Amino acid sequence: MNNNQQMPDHKYKTLKEFYPFYLQEHQNTTNRVLHFIGTALIGLCFITAMLFHAFVFFALIPVVGYGFAWAGHFFFEKNKPATFKYPLFSLASDFLLFGDLMMGRQPFKVK
Repeated sequence: MNNNQQMPDHKYKTLKEFYPFYLQEHQNTTNRVLHFIGTALIGLCFITAMLFHAFVFFALIPVVGYGFAWAGHFFFEKNKPATFKYPLFSLASDFLLFGDLMMGRQPFKVK
């Protein structure tokens, strides 16, 4: 994969169609680990906010979610996050990748 690769002009219509592109943009091991950590922290923030009525944790959700993911893209994968062009598909794909990594359907180390 070319690290300077631009997002295609293709317009994805379904998550099923988008997810292979998403995986292609997440080949770096450190990027995958950072996405995994960020997504886990999103869940932890949500659960903490709900259980303890500490709603400030809702404000942390985008910080930890985007913070870890964008660090992975900018410093390790060296590409532009797909969330800028496909925000909903990217968000859904973050959770799909998290589940796939947890269940062993996707490896952390791709290359």
